[in-house]
Amino acid sequence: MVANVEMVNVFTAELELCKVGPGQTVAVLSEGGQRGEYAEAFLVAAQNLGAAAFQLNVPSGRAARGDQLSGKVGKTALEGNRLAIEALKRVDIVIDLMGLLFSQEQLELTAAGVRVLLVVEPFDVLKQMAPNADLRRRVEFAGKLLGSSKAMHITSAGGTDIKYGLSQYPVLTEYGYTDEPGRWDHWPSGFLLTQGNDNSVNGTVVLMPGDIITALRRYVQTPIRMTVEAGAVTKIAGDGVDAELLQSYIESFNDPRAYAVAHIGWGLNENAHWHHMSTSRSLDAEIGMHGLAFYGNVLFSMGPNTEVGGSNDTACHLDMPMRNCNLSLDGRPIVANGRIVVPEMQVPGR
Repeated sequence: MVANVEMVNVFTAELELCKVGPGQTVAVLSEGGQRGEYAEAFLVAAQNLGAAAFQLNVPSGRAARGDQLSGKVGKTALEGNRLAIEALKRVDIVIDLMGLLFSQEQLELTAAGVRVLLVVEPFDVLKQMAPNADLRRRVEFAGKLLGSSKAMHITSAGGTDIKYGLSQYPVLTEYGYTDEPGRWDHWPSGFLLTQGNDNSVNGTVVLMPGDIITALRRYVQTPIRMTVEAGAVTKIAGDGVDAELLQSYIESFNDPRAYAVAHIGWGLNENAHWHHMSTSRSLDAEIGMHGLAFYGNVLFSMGPNTEVGGSNDTACHLDMPMRNCNLSLDGRPIVANGRIVVPEMQVPGR
């Protein structure tokens, strides 16, 4: 296979942000025949930067593999493959083309000090939402602010009114690259998140027409009203088919932990577009990063919380980006009707 020149150039710029260079070891982790062009381009890019690079390709295990497009997470084709896992623990950075998110294998790698970069989006999305140092600055500023806060309050004209107690769980920042030992990130991204304190999330979340349910590859058409009590969704209601679809999807997992409220945060990537969501379920379709990272969104999630150190490893993962919300921390406005109002987080002209 001959590497795509444009792709090599884009991947080289990404690896430079990750501080890949002489003396670094890069492992490109792939599964079966998936994203072979990405693997080849990353290998060439890493070698061009003077790093030692190799590809670790494991047989496709669709029965166990986490399916990011459908919201099923946690099980991967790497599970139980101790030889491969131990090899990956000895490198500086793993380029994850498989999708280890929410898996024990990912946690084991980062605990060993390995940097992990998830790259599964289509190439046009990677280019359009490419990270930069200023995005990192704004996301990290927001992360420090969130990490020092004790309470979050979210409201909307549609009826959302929910409060989170904060401080039990860490804040995770995602700006699209990783240059620190043990740090995971996802290219592309541009947002931050945390988890509410156990049993301390209460109120109402209303998904309005135009909001997104990423696992269903669907923009909401009719309002969905979710009642949250002590950190779990206890009721899902609505007059249209959307509420029924959401309810039946969660029920399909036959796991009461799927109703748990998971991470919460907001988006800061000005290059993300709300209208950009592929409805394809092919392996090359995007998994929704435009909506998740959209500048001024509020990201409400349900399901697993292992990425912030929690114990809920349910396979049902629901990200639901919402527009036009108000979010405050300890009474300080952060997002007002979908607009970032803290100067240090703002993009000029936005």
